[in-house]
Order: sequence, then structure tokens, then C-alpha cells
Amino acid sequence: MVDKTSFSVNETNLTMRIQQAEFYLKEFEAEVKRANGASGNFRSKEDALGRVKILVEFAPNDQRVKDLFDRAKACVIGSTGGSSTITEEMLAYLKNEENIKAIYAQKSEDGWKALTAQYADQTLEKAFPAPDVTAVDPEEYTGKYVILDEVRYPMNQFMGVSGEFISVGKRSTGMYFVKIDTRKWLGPYEAVKRYRRQVDTTMKDVECWTVLGKIIDITMEVPEAGEQKAGAPVYAPIVEPVALYVPGHVLGVYDEENETSGKFVGEEDVKAIKESWFTEKSVPEDVTPERLVEIFRQAIKEKNYDLYLDCVQPERRQNPIQESLLLYYWDLHQERFHGEYVHAVVQPDATQITVVQGYSDSTGLDSFFLSADEQKKIAERYGDKVEYASVETIAYDKNGKQLGSPNRRNLIRTNGGRWYIRDYEQRF
Repeated sequence: MVDKTSFSVNETNLTMRIQQAEFYLKEFEAEVKRANGASGNFRSKEDALGRVKILVEFAPNDQRVKDLFDRAKACVIGSTGGSSTITEEMLAYLKNEENIKAIYAQKSEDGWKALTAQYADQTLEKAFPAPDVTAVDPEEYTGKYVILDEVRYPMNQFMGVSGEFISVGKRSTGMYFVKIDTRKWLGPYEAVKRYRRQVDTTMKDVECWTVLGKIIDITMEVPEAGEQKAGAPVYAPIVEPVALYVPGHVLGVYDEENETSGKFVGEEDVKAIKESWFTEKSVPEDVTPERLVEIFRQAIKEKNYDLYLDCVQPERRQNPIQESLLLYYWDLHQERFHGEYVHAVVQPDATQITVVQGYSDSTGLDSFFLSADEQKKIAERYGDKVEYASVETIAYDKNGKQLGSPNRRNLIRTNGGRWYIRDYEQRF
């Protein structure tokens, strides 16, 4: 902290002290400029402001000191970060998501009640204590259904001799082994993941499931993860899943007719429900780089995955590995627009376009000396023309505060065709 003992001011040294304070102020100004609207810790802030404060207290009417004060004030404002007005339109996607979540919570609750009612006369009256497989005739419970409320996955997942399971229960009350290495688990499980991507980003990774399942057999396993199993084996019923339920969110069911082996209740209605709130539905062939980034942003905010894909360079979505990466970064973008920022603004004046391959008359001078025919022949020798565009965006939180410095996203087009986004991974 700068104080008057280390920065004493009097009539004889005033000019020197003003020069010294300005030196630190310039450092502070440079830091604020480099931050480009981001807030944070500025190394020179205290040194600069402390000295200017002492000068103002000593010589408030000196014009040089007044100028320093004005510059320091501008720096203080700048160091708090950029801001923008967040409108209802910018937040519409959050409201829409709340509405569709409520719809699917009700659909799932109704579906769960109908499903459990369907199997009610074949369902064990209570899950615990589990049937003692060493004392009870297997015919009394094999083929029956059971509802398990504490299926902890992946916490209680283990690989056994007879398959892959989740252990449910305790040795003292008996256990069930939920079978998870077949489509009857994987189909509904993947359906729940699709629900999160398409409907409800705020639903965290599910760790505790409610499972309706059918007892199909009994087995003896050591319900421990890892190769070195220290406990005694447990003899327990094997449960084959029929449906996975996340109360208040989603119901995933096995469907052998479905190409994905499962679906969540109401999955076929999602597209029609969301269609009404899409503000962007396609990418024009003559789209500008700035406009494409805006469409890409809206596709993410409004959960329009097809449009998200159409924004991305085709060469980056051609095989299963690339498709998996696209989904991974889709999830990241969804989380960011729900946990970090709510909107991102394109800075059109900051866009930079460069030709990285092929012939270009960027200055227009070639056309002064060469005919169109001559330029065409030159372009043919150069091959395909590839252009990159770098588009800058600034992200804001729900209070309108700028988050971090502006980020750049790179785009590409070939031979004057449509622009596509190259680095879709980049945050806003």
C-alpha cells in the first residue's frame, strides 16, 4: 500500500512526483488495455491509484493532477470489466428449457405410474430384504419384477465372472445384481443421455437411479470393483432392467424395435416442441463469417443439434471418432451457456479474413494490370482457393458482466463457397 511516508509530496518535488505517478498509471493503463474488457487482478493498480490519491489530496487544483485523476478513474472503470444489457430475448432459451423440462417431468411421472401399474401383479411387494436364494425356491421369485430405488452407478459397478453388474443392497439385507452388459441397460441409459442433451442440460450426471427390472436368474459373485477382490462371494438374484427412472426428469425404457434399443418417454415429440422456439433454422449459402457464428451460438443455446452440425466444417464430422468429439463439445457448450455465460456478442469490426491457399488479388492491384482471363489462368495454376476467417466474440453472464477477454473462432471456405466453422471446440 502506497502511503505518504514512502511517497511524500511537497511544493519542491511536486513535478517529480507527478511524473512518478504517471509512470505507474501508464503501466496500469496498459494492463487494462491488454485485458480488453476482462476484469481481474492488475499488478500496477494499487501503485498507480495510491500515488494519484496522494497527489489529489495535496494539489487538487493542479491541472496535471486533475488529468491524472481522470485517467485513473477511467482505468478503475475499465478494470471492473466490460458490460452489456442482457435482454429477455437473450434469456428466452432458459425459459423455454424450463417449460420443456416441466412437460417431460410430467410425461415421465405419468409413464412411470403406467409402467409400474402394468407389472404390479408380477412385482415383489417389497425389494428388501431380498429373497434369500439359499433358502427360497427360485421359482418363487424368478420371472418376477422388482423396483430398486438405490441403484448407484457407476459407484457400485463391478465386473464379475458371469457378466457386468451393479450391486444393490447390503449383505445383511440381501443383494440384487443389476445386469448392465446388455442392450436392456445400455438402451435406456443412452436414452437418458439423449434427454440431457436435447432437453435438460441442468440435470447433472445421474449417480442414483430408480430401476424397474425383471429377476431372470441367480448367480454368485464378489461385488467389488477391481481385479483383486478381498470379500466373500454373494449369492444373489440377477435383475434385467426394463426401465430407468430419474424422478422429476426422465424415464428411459428398453425398446427392442428401436434402432437405439431404447428411448425416453416422449422422445418422438421433442423436435416438434422445440421447433417453435428456434430463432435460426438453417444456414444460408451466402452467410457471412459473423452471421455464421451467431447462428452457431443460437443452435447451441436452443439445443438445435442438427443446425450445430451444419455449421461445422464437413471434414470435421465424417467418422465415429469425430462424431463423438462433436457430442463431447456439444455437452461442454451446453454447460457453459448454463453455468458460465448466457450470451455472446460478435464483434464485426474485429473479423480478419486471410487467404491461406490459392491465388488472391486482395489489394485489387493485380486487376488493374491483368485482365479477368489472365487472372483466371493464374488462379487455375494456384489450385483451390482456401480462406480463413477469424471472428471475435465476447461472452456475458446473466448480470451483463463480461467474462474474460474476447475469444476468436476460426472459419473456413473453399473456392468462394459457404463458410464453415473449423474450431467448434472454442468457447465463446
